[in-house]
Amino acid sequence: MDKLWVVITREYLERVRSKWFIFATIFGPVFFGVVMILPGYMTVKGMKNQQVSSVRILDATGTGLGHRIAARLAARKDTAAANPLQGRSARPVTEAIPTEVEDVNPPKLAMAESVATKAVVDNLSPGYLVLDSATMTQHTARYAGRNASAVGQMELLQEAIRQSMIAARLENAGIKPERVDSLIKVKVDLSSVRLDERGRGESGIVNFIFGAVVAFMLYMMIMIYGQNVMRGVLEEKMTRVAEVVMASVKPDILLAGKILGVGAVGLTQQLVWFGSAAAFITYGAVMSKAMGVPEMKNFAFPTVSPLLLVSLILFFVLGYVLYSSMFAAVGAMVGTQEEVQQAAMPVILLLVSSIVFVQPIMLAPSGTLARAMSVIPFTAPVIMPLRMTAMQVPPLELIGSLLGLAITCWLAIWASARIYRIGLLMTGKRPNLQELMRWIKYA
Repeated sequence: MDKLWVVITREYLERVRSKWFIFATIFGPVFFGVVMILPGYMTVKGMKNQQVSSVRILDATGTGLGHRIAARLAARKDTAAANPLQGRSARPVTEAIPTEVEDVNPPKLAMAESVATKAVVDNLSPGYLVLDSATMTQHTARYAGRNASAVGQMELLQEAIRQSMIAARLENAGIKPERVDSLIKVKVDLSSVRLDERGRGESGIVNFIFGAVVAFMLYMMIMIYGQNVMRGVLEEKMTRVAEVVMASVKPDILLAGKILGVGAVGLTQQLVWFGSAAAFITYGAVMSKAMGVPEMKNFAFPTVSPLLLVSLILFFVLGYVLYSSMFAAVGAMVGTQEEVQQAAMPVILLLVSSIVFVQPIMLAPSGTLARAMSVIPFTAPVIMPLRMTAMQVPPLELIGSLLGLAITCWLAIWASARIYRIGLLMTGKRPNLQELMRWIKYA
């Protein structure tokens, strides 16, 4: 036990004292804060300044729908021009060419489209909108232009078409024109609250964000520090330090000390980051308001129950030990940096497979895919904590997932220790699968 503690202390202090660890621990929360806040801020600002470039409207409906749409686009541009968030250096919206509406007879629509297409190709117009009989009967319209891939502009154009069609129907039904805008411009603020066995819970969107952050953090910690173990093993093997250390320490103790020491480094960094997250939650609303991001009403950090906290720690520890033992075996098998990247790819793909399915599982945490991946040992360390932050997981599923992960973790440690015992002193060609099986059998 004394030798194990010496190895753990050495691995821990060697990494904690490094300049890279200090830099990442201090500025890591700043980086993640910028990554989380800046895109949202730019999106909000961009949507406020968003406008549809001047387009040509070919109206073959005979109802004046095109003029209604042009009027709404012009009103949108006037609003954007008056928006104080638009910088002084930005090009004034009023300089844009006004939207042109061309009333077309249905038989001549194809020719008008050809002319409009040529104008776009010659860079004389950004695009054109086609309104025909299908627009009134099937509620469809067609747009072609250079900015067709601009999702924000297409959504604004679609909204202008929808509001114009609703306004026309209301006026045909006898509603006064001056009342139409007040009837169709209705904004609904939907708030979602999660319910569980304890009754009323937290905001649904807050739990959604919290679950994504938890899954991403677990994935990053397991990936980063698992590969740190692999690189440490490879470095000791290449510099022949392992030969000296193994003269006084058993390979199993050396492997266990390396995994536990590096894992302690990860836990230390997470504690610092969680403290930074608590500070961000406390002062984040003030920062967001100062940056112009709309205030999130009724925002509160989700309640972390003791069961959830213990479960998160268990899944992190078991997941880290599982992948670290496999990474350590990879580091013991190879002899160069070039080989280690290729040999570690299967292990990395196992871990990456869990983060790939985070989004669909967040959208349906009780679905078949979510339940299946939360009991597979190689994906459970990320998927099950994600589900637990989004919903109440049945106790049998939680116990089964932990039990399966623990058994797989023990098997991985057993096999990796045997590979580590032989591979750490082996040089030359990388062993194939049959040779690895012999190592495991006879070690």
